[in-house]
Formats: sequence, C-alpha cells, structure tokens
Amino acid sequence: MQRRNFLKQSGLLTAGALTLSQTNLLANAPAKLISPFGVQLYSARDVLPKDPKGIMTQLANMGYKQFESFSGAQGFLWGLQPKEMKSFLDGLGVKMVSTHFNYRGQMDKPDELKKSIEMAHDAGLTYLLCPYMGPQKTWDEWKKVADQFNTVGEEVSKAGLKFGYHNHDYSFRPLDGKLPQEFLLDNTDPKKVMFELDLCWIDVAGVNTTDHLKKYGKRYELCHIKDYTVQAGKPVQNDLGKGNVDFKKTLRVAMDSGIKYFLVEQEEYAESPMVSLKNDADYMKKLAV
Repeated sequence: MQRRNFLKQSGLLTAGALTLSQTNLLANAPAKLISPFGVQLYSARDVLPKDPKGIMTQLANMGYKQFESFSGAQGFLWGLQPKEMKSFLDGLGVKMVSTHFNYRGQMDKPDELKKSIEMAHDAGLTYLLCPYMGPQKTWDEWKKVADQFNTVGEEVSKAGLKFGYHNHDYSFRPLDGKLPQEFLLDNTDPKKVMFELDLCWIDVAGVNTTDHLKKYGKRYELCHIKDYTVQAGKPVQNDLGKGNVDFKKTLRVAMDSGIKYFLVEQEEYAESPMVSLKNDADYMKKLAV
C-alpha cells in the first residue's frame, strides 16, 4: 500500500510538473513574425491611378506580398484584364487576395454584381468585400443590411468566392444599448458572409478587441492594421508603431483567433503615401507578436 501510494503521489507530482512546464513553455513561447503581410491599395490612392503597375511594383519591393484592392475610376483591377492582372502579380510574387468593391451600387443590380464576381474570380481573388454601409438609424434598417448581405453572399459563394463586410467605427457604437456589428455577426449565415476587422476603428469606438475576438473570432478572416492618435477629440492616423494601438497584444489575439490575412492600411500621412507605406512595411518586418 505504501509503495502504491508513493507511486501514485510521484505520478501526480510528475504530471503536475509537466503541466507547469508546458504552461511555462506556452507563456515563454517565441514571438512570431507576421509573414506574409499585405496592404490595402487604398493606402496609395493618391498615386496608384497614374501608374498602377509601377506603384504595385514598388509596394511589392517594400515587402508587401498580398494586395487588397478597391474600386477606383478604372475598377478594382485598374484597367487590366483579370488574367493580365494575375499574371503581372504572379511575376511580382504577390497575390491579390481580396478587393473592396462598389457594394452599395451593385447590391440591387444583378448584372453588375455578376460582372464584379466574374472579374474577381478570373483574377484569382478569394474575397469580395463591402467597404462601407454607413450607420443605420433603426434595427429594421440593420436587419435589411443583414438580409442583403446573405443574399449577395449566396451569389458570391456560387462562384467559389467569399463575401464579407469591413467595419468602421459606426457599427461598433451602440444603438439602443446593442452593437450593430454583433447584430450583423449574429444574423448573417457564416457559410455566406464573413468579416474583415479594422483594428483601428474598433479601437476608436472603445470596444475591447480581445473580448470581441474571443466571442466572434471565427467569423473574421482578414484584418486591417493601422495606427492612430487622438487629436482635438478626433482620430488621426499615424505610421505603424507611432499611435495608440497595442499591436503586439492585438495581433497575437488576431492570429490565435484564426484571422488569415493581415493587411496594412493608412489613410493619412505625415509626409507622403509611399514614405508611410515604406515605414509601415519596415515596422511589419520587425514586429514579433
């Protein structure tokens, strides 16, 4: 009996030591670099239209290996045919994974929506994203938004692509004590609608990013990385690492929640878009989370 108790206690002690050791290993796990990382091309909107290929080449040389496009005057492929765009980016070692598109202008126009879906598909994109809806005044209006997301998402999914929504701060600001963003998450079909989390705008709205991702992280597949400070009561964007966002903590949570794509976006610049984007790329190369 004594020998049995001794062995039992020894086993418990050993198991306890292993558990403690594993916990310490996890706590002291080496930080990870985010590689690859990408950029939302809207960050270069002031210079991109004049020389799309030249600007995209510069961004690739800075270290951005994934692009997210947006709808400009020449469309989200910037005047290039889908296969031409794919071939060009393949040559740069870059993949265009997603685009913001003219959702509000096309959601009720099946032919135009179909054209965007086909272009995205043929260019090798994975995601078509609604970039902005604007604040809605009532829950009935938000319900219409959710229902329309499901409808458009079904059409996009038929082509083997994914449809999603990119937030601003308004969907994280309470309406009658509840968050519209959570309503959209709860009232859209995960098989038809996914989400892109803007890490600046959720922070500006005062919502805890960690808590939100613990609850809804599986619905987010992309995120925007941008920094800001508050000046005269308003958010002003900075080069990465020079603002309020705790990227080490926030991006670690984002990685652990399953977010797949990390895209830098900057809309305001201390000097110029390309200088800031070079600074941002250098920051991302060194950032271990």
